[in-house]
Amino acid sequence: MSQVAVPPCDRGVVEATAPCDEPSNGPLVLAGTVLGSSLAFIDGSAVNLTLPVIQQQLGGDAAGAQWIMNAYALMLGALVLAGGAAADRYGRRRVFVVGVILFSAASALCGAAPNLPLLIMARAVQGIGAALLVPASLALLGASFDEKGRGRAVGVWAGASGLMSAVGPVLGGWLTDTVSWRAVFLINLPLAGLAIGFILAGARESRAPAAGPVDWAGAACATLGLSAVTWSLTQASTQGASPLAWTLGGLGVVLLAGFLWIERRAPSPMVPLSLFRSSAFSGANGLTLLLYAAFGGALFLLPFQLIRVHGYPATAAGAALLPLSIGLAVLSPMAGALSARIGVRAMLTIGPFLVAAGFAGLAWSAHDAGYWTGVFPGLVLLALGMGVAVAPLTDAVLGAVPSAYEGAASGVNNATARIGGLLAVALAGFVLAPGSAGAEAMTQGYRWAMSAAALGAAAAGLIGAITMRAAKP
Repeated sequence: MSQVAVPPCDRGVVEATAPCDEPSNGPLVLAGTVLGSSLAFIDGSAVNLTLPVIQQQLGGDAAGAQWIMNAYALMLGALVLAGGAAADRYGRRRVFVVGVILFSAASALCGAAPNLPLLIMARAVQGIGAALLVPASLALLGASFDEKGRGRAVGVWAGASGLMSAVGPVLGGWLTDTVSWRAVFLINLPLAGLAIGFILAGARESRAPAAGPVDWAGAACATLGLSAVTWSLTQASTQGASPLAWTLGGLGVVLLAGFLWIERRAPSPMVPLSLFRSSAFSGANGLTLLLYAAFGGALFLLPFQLIRVHGYPATAAGAALLPLSIGLAVLSPMAGALSARIGVRAMLTIGPFLVAAGFAGLAWSAHDAGYWTGVFPGLVLLALGMGVAVAPLTDAVLGAVPSAYEGAASGVNNATARIGGLLAVALAGFVLAPGSAGAEAMTQGYRWAMSAAALGAAAAGLIGAITMRAAKP
């Protein structure tokens, strides 16, 4: 999933972490966690802009471009919950440092990759590193500040994360145009070095006293199941519904059913299934899956349309997303305050319907190469809709479960957002594969995809209207 929109419920993960008894150097920890999270945010939003160029230089079909994104998103989405549990059990500082080292080593391999298979493999390793560093950075933030200072720290972290997400597409496009797509990965190395230095100097080691064993069996089953389903969808979207695609899809469904069986019996499950007895929690996650699938899949395709069909330079295509990033950064804090007045149900109905209108506008103007008439109006509506929805979505998730389960609920919802984007990108081959026949075929597929995203976002709004009655305002 493109991380122009930061996944929901990061604030919930921070708030659910108990402060550490031993004092830490707050400014250093804040700087280290911001830089660590920025690795994932910049990478998630910048790499999108390099895909058309990578595909041209390293070759490969539409499935190759999909796997450049999905190898990373798959490992991050499937393992982020296990990464958080590992941080609680083995030490948040230790797991953060290991995650950053793994992420930066994989980034160096991405930057040097001579062919597409090696690049995809390195992207998967990046995802594993991100699955360790992202939850550990949030837990470090929660453990290093008392309740008085935590709100300010979370605000700085969220603002910096939003800024990095906004910078990512522009930076990725500029580096691709002026240096090379490889520089998009190599820029991670100095950031990683600074992040490790700040955390080692400022953070004290902390663990969750009651942390149980990490649910590695569940993590393995979820990873294999999602891998098989993603492979099946990618295969079907690029080469048709072959026997192999059906076999992989069936195997993935069996493995995911096995994951649920493991979670029902695990002493410390990745996903406490009892949370889904709450209709508000189930509804919030259904809304999240649809909304972030629509958002992630559509933003995966937008750079291809701008660069390949309309002839935008990569830098201009990255800058085209700035209104969306800036709008989200400005609107999200305001939406939190408004949600307290009118309730999450109204916000989680209005927001997705605005997103649906934005996608409908992008579909309508698919042939219009002009930025101000063909792209900007749709992105403004997307920014309004996502800005309205993300903060209330966090409130809905936290309000739907007992306080003791807020950390687990936040992690589940965060992973759901990532998996939604993962599955949507797996289906993007239905647009990219016909695009090899020419610009008109690509545009028709793009229009179809934006229309489908509009329907998905509208369905998310209906879920918000129906299920959020049980959520606290």
